[in-house]
Amino acid sequence: MRSARQLAVGKSRAQHSAAPLLAAMDLLGQRWMLRVIWELEPGPLGFLELRRRMGNCSSSMLSVRMQRLQEVGVVVKKPDKSYELTEAGSELGLALEPLWQWSERWNLEGATGDDA
Repeated sequence: MRSARQLAVGKSRAQHSAAPLLAAMDLLGQRWMLRVIWELEPGPLGFLELRRRMGNCSSSMLSVRMQRLQEVGVVVKKPDKSYELTEAGSELGLALEPLWQWSERWNLEGATGDDA
């Protein structure tokens, strides 16, 4: 038999559309998206500096990712051509803090799946 909490959670999930969460997961699941947010979290960066920090992300791929993040309102290109997180992007960075803490706790280095 299901507990009252399980019934409440089930009802809550049925009442709310998962579309926004799934859209966010689809966006952030694309390679390099979370890395861009991670690198911009401390403050604005120019494209070349961001590219340097991104390791083996090509300039063309980074350009595509930056365009998409601007389209959805997570990143803005400033008049000086640097990129920074918007209010939504900064809030996303804060939302990722528990994930960072979890990853530090469980030390999942080597579990990237890049060899697939």
